[in-house]
Amino acid sequence: MPSAAILKEAQKLCTVSDELNALAEKHPVVSDALLTISGTVRHTATLLEILVVAKLGPLPEPGPADA
Repeated sequence: MPSAAILKEAQKLCTVSDELNALAEKHPVVSDALLTISGTVRHTATLLEILVVAKLGPLPEPGPADA
């Protein structure tokens, strides 16, 4: 199902965003830039999720394997 593949990629982007936030805490010299990039990545993930809903239908309900 195409929506599941796109949502999986969106989740990966959320993980990248979280990792960039963690790096920002450890590296104050570049924290502002890392937080900006992290926010952009998170927004991109959100836009992918919206794309799935708008073009491919409602989000699938998480099953036992997704928990």
